[in-house]
Amino acid sequence: MSEALEKIIDDVSVQMKKAIGHLEVEISKIRAGKATPQIVDGIYVDYYGNPTPLSQVANVMVADARTLTIQPWEKNMLHPIEKAIIASNIGLNPQNDGNFIRLFLPPLTEERRRELVKRVLGEGEQAKVAVRSIRRECIEQVKKLQKDGLSEDIAKDGETRIQGITDKFIALVDQHCKDKDKEIMTV
Repeated sequence: MSEALEKIIDDVSVQMKKAIGHLEVEISKIRAGKATPQIVDGIYVDYYGNPTPLSQVANVMVADARTLTIQPWEKNMLHPIEKAIIASNIGLNPQNDGNFIRLFLPPLTEERRRELVKRVLGEGEQAKVAVRSIRRECIEQVKKLQKDGLSEDIAKDGETRIQGITDKFIALVDQHCKDKDKEIMTV
């Protein structure tokens, strides 16, 4: 019976690592003042009726510290790419010159930095909710095992271990948010 408990506890770590991985991806998309191609990751373009990642229909390059250039493989994709960027709500307005789309990153004002920090904290809160949800589901599985014959002491020990893992991952979420906050607020 404790083998099932060990499997539940192993699953907790695996699922929580996935939640942290998702958080890392999401906060890497939040710009900290420098142009990076990751800013447009996650933008999907309508490519002949199929949602396709922007990086698969265009070349995304960093022209300088504050400018991204996007050169589509097909010229007729300029307008759909422009539309997708506007719809993605990344806070940048595309400039279409007929061959390229340019994204100019404005210098970050104090107010904008605070908005970005709020976004980072929002992503962190979503990650914490995901971690707590995983904890809740796994504790329910432990309680189900207890109903099926697992001793109460072993079940309580399992719940304590799951809570310890949860606390570790919540602290990791906080650390990621703190690091990104520092990166954004550094002028």
